[in-house]
Amino acid sequence: MAVQVVLVHGIRTSATMWRAQVAHLRQRGTPVTAVDLPGHGTRRDQAFTLDGAFVTIDDAVQDAATRGPVLLVGHSMGGLLSIEYVGAAPRPPVAGFVAASCTSLPRGIGLAAYRFFTRRFDSLPDRGLGLTNRVLDRTLPPETRPDFGAGGYAFDAQDTALSSLAELDIVASLRRIDVPLWFVNGQWDQLRMNERMFLAVAPHAELIVVPRTTHLVTAMRPRVFNALLEVALTTIEAST
Repeated sequence: MAVQVVLVHGIRTSATMWRAQVAHLRQRGTPVTAVDLPGHGTRRDQAFTLDGAFVTIDDAVQDAATRGPVLLVGHSMGGLLSIEYVGAAPRPPVAGFVAASCTSLPRGIGLAAYRFFTRRFDSLPDRGLGLTNRVLDRTLPPETRPDFGAGGYAFDAQDTALSSLAELDIVASLRRIDVPLWFVNGQWDQLRMNERMFLAVAPHAELIVVPRTTHLVTAMRPRVFNALLEVALTTIEAST
């Protein structure tokens, strides 16, 4: 049975952020599903809730698991939510897990500062979209530049989503994960602050740091990230 891939996006963006990965996986013949979380993408008219987010991930994983082993891949907020999901009891049918750009505990001063800056951006006349576009224009390659905004930006959901993340028990969830696990971070990612602690809690995990790359590792270095997906896929394929 072919490995099935489920992709979970980060905050504000949507399933479109995974276009480079979806294209690569489909080219190699690997079935893939990229979800939109509540309040994001095609579901921006819905309120974001943790329960709704977990139902979205679980529905995609359970459906994919009927056709083969599942590789779950989450970026940023999607990675944190997926850590909590994979570490749940009873364990969901996930055969491997890639957690990208999410080795930071979403609480305390760091989370408060992040919420403060997002609120300041949101108070601008264009809700910070102009600055966001300038940063993306300068950092992302042309092939992936449109992908982050193609599904729209979840401005209305971001503060609720950020505050909800403080409810996650990431450390306890990491300790319960017993499937192959890869942490993937960009060298210049601001969310690497708890990287060593994550590795200490999940000593069986592998850490890959992509040089000259920011938080948006999936889009800034899509070929590198796709190669890392190949590592995860071949690991699962070899064990089934």
